[in-house]
Amino acid sequence: MIAAGIVIPAVDFFSKVFGRKNFFIISILLFTVASMLCGMAKNIEFMIFARILQGFGGGGILPISQAIIIESFTKEQRGAAMSVFGMGVILAPIIGPVLGGWITDNWTWPWIFYINVPFGCIAALLSKKLIEDPPYARKQKNVKIDGKGFFFLAVWLITLQTVLDKGNNADWFNATWICWTFAVSVVACIMFFHSQLTNKDSLIDLSVFKDRNFSAGTIISVVIQAVLYASLAILPQFLQSMLGYTAFLSGATMMPRGLGSMTAMVMTATLSNKIDNRILVGVGLSLLGASTLAFGSLNLQISNMNIAIPNFVMGIGMGLSMVPIMNLSVDTLRNEQMTNATGIQNLLKNIGSAIGTSLVATMLTRFSQVHQYMMVGKTSELNPAFIERVQSTAAALSGYAEQSVAQYMAQYSYYGQLVKQSTLWAFIDSFRIFYRFVQNLRCFMYSSNTAFIINEKN
Repeated sequence: MIAAGIVIPAVDFFSKVFGRKNFFIISILLFTVASMLCGMAKNIEFMIFARILQGFGGGGILPISQAIIIESFTKEQRGAAMSVFGMGVILAPIIGPVLGGWITDNWTWPWIFYINVPFGCIAALLSKKLIEDPPYARKQKNVKIDGKGFFFLAVWLITLQTVLDKGNNADWFNATWICWTFAVSVVACIMFFHSQLTNKDSLIDLSVFKDRNFSAGTIISVVIQAVLYASLAILPQFLQSMLGYTAFLSGATMMPRGLGSMTAMVMTATLSNKIDNRILVGVGLSLLGASTLAFGSLNLQISNMNIAIPNFVMGIGMGLSMVPIMNLSVDTLRNEQMTNATGIQNLLKNIGSAIGTSLVATMLTRFSQVHQYMMVGKTSELNPAFIERVQSTAAALSGYAEQSVAQYMAQYSYYGQLVKQSTLWAFIDSFRIFYRFVQNLRCFMYSSNTAFIINEKN
């Protein structure tokens, strides 16, 4: 993630150095070779090295492909084109866990990486044959390296990712080293953006944020991305830890979300040129909010349909909101700004994903503690109902153990139920917070200060 984060905002720079088509092919081949090395890894050190290479290779693929597709179609055709493109963007993190679980269970884990090799080779060959660079995307001479920008970007992302990954386990800012690491991250972030504003040959061009459509669209995309990855992180966890699903079965329950996304892509491709894209985004956010609210009513006796239906609705909401947002955010940019703009946007979306998964881990831990503290007061000798339940359970267990042991086993049993219920409420609270985020996002989108209030045709 760190390696990809460093490359993503620099795709415009590397496209000028190598030519965009050449850099795209280099990225595909590097990702493919790194995937093969990951499968061949015999120790953790080599695996980390190969994963870094994979990040460097994979970082440039998504923003460049997005820029190429946007530039290749007129504004009237972009809706349908981005719907097909968005299908991959949304379906990939949904299908990935299912496919990965099946491969791991039926083959061996290296094939998770080896499976990338033939597809990578085919993609590189087709890119060489079919893609053509416009004049502004070809190799340029005398392109200067923004060394300061690279340095500050690397320090910022490395320290930020470290804080997000380890913060929950280290109790966040109660740990001195987290405070220092976060301080370094903040300083590096400030220095990076300062260098980009003052350096003539900067790594990225921040002037695209003067476009209100791009700024507002990026904010909305980042929040949606955070909600998407946070929900992808905790829903399988809920199914496995609370309901006893296997890894494959919990991954399979995510498939309705993929079907919903495919349905949304067809709807977007059909309707994007007939109705205002802002309406599609509004409907998508409403459906996304409704699905998170449905997940906020979970219990431990739910059936598969109680998971499948909200997942399907969430998939439709994701598809109807994310693809039109991508179109709207770049609608008023020039073609020569696309590579730089998509690089910046994808960097911020990656950061949003990392923040979302980190925050939801913290929410589960803290909310579970809060609910356990609130409920434990009911499990005392002053509560007649609790004493009666413990005694009846102990009496049932006394046939299998001594009375004192049976009493202890009964208390331990009810403590286990208390922990399970407090954890359940932590999941419920997290999904309800997602709902509030989505509702606030809808309000932001239609606020008077947001560019999307302006009619696209104007």
